[in-house]
Amino acid sequence: MTAEPTTRAARAVRTTDRVAWPAVVAFVLLACGLAWLVALPLWLGEGLASPLTPLILPAMMLTPAVATVVVMFAFRAPAKGRLRFLGLWPLRPAGRLVLFLALGLVLPILVVFAATLLSGALGLARLDLVGFSAFADQLTSAVPEETPLPPVGLLVALQLLMLPLGAVFNSVLAFGEEVGWRGWLQTALLPLGTWPSLLITGAVWGLWHAPIILLGYNFGRADATGLLFMMGGCLAWGVLLGWLRLRSASLWPAVLTHGSLNAAAGVVLLLAASGQAPDLALVGPLGIVAWGVLAVVVVVIVLLREFRAGRPAEASVAADSALQAGAVA
Repeated sequence: MTAEPTTRAARAVRTTDRVAWPAVVAFVLLACGLAWLVALPLWLGEGLASPLTPLILPAMMLTPAVATVVVMFAFRAPAKGRLRFLGLWPLRPAGRLVLFLALGLVLPILVVFAATLLSGALGLARLDLVGFSAFADQLTSAVPEETPLPPVGLLVALQLLMLPLGAVFNSVLAFGEEVGWRGWLQTALLPLGTWPSLLITGAVWGLWHAPIILLGYNFGRADATGLLFMMGGCLAWGVLLGWLRLRSASLWPAVLTHGSLNAAAGVVLLLAASGQAPDLALVGPLGIVAWGVLAVVVVVIVLLREFRAGRPAEASVAADSALQAGAVA
């Protein structure tokens, strides 16, 4: 249950006591509408096979940031302290920020590996952890016959070693999403309580992917079931991303976590055995097995009593108010 915030920090600096619903509705409609507009050439052309896809997907990731800027200025939401509201500033205390950046880098990689290995143990995916036969087949088909190739194990090792660098690279575009989802929307919804803000933000994040999911992106299911799987994955990951945003009192760990997730998304394909392709709705980073792994991670965080806001009060007063109000038992 939630209660009226009564902490000294909440009384001293109240960013908001209630949800600015007109701004929230405008943000959701604008972010989703712009995503559909950007993806429209795919729908009018060759779908995901279009040569424009490598340009359209990154452009779509910027639409929540555009919606954030428009709503902040059009609705004055918030009227002041915008960098703090979004979690972009201040970058202190530095030690804690570095700690949560490290968590943001490592946690998605660990979750994806755990989900992959668990999928193999449950018989939901066929893995080849020695010969990496699916990846070897992919390499062979990509080059002319009799082309000499390095040992496939070496190539896999290099791919895995490059994950941290890939996380940083992917974070550049992930910022376009996170400044909208965990920066603006989650913070704007915090008067509802911690869990409602996390879950609503995650659901909207999943729904926002509809223009490409309904073309078969991620799961190969170009229908409502694909969208439901995407919403489930975004709800599960959204809780972890949202916790990092609140606990660190900064947006940057969530940005790096999103980038790390995108970088590690192909691990299950890298470790798969040749033959039948893995069902990513079950064993992928956004699939059902990953939901279970993330649920365990969140339970551990709650049991450790770490599901609370960070403490430099100015960084995120709204987040601190909602958490201290008893949104999490």
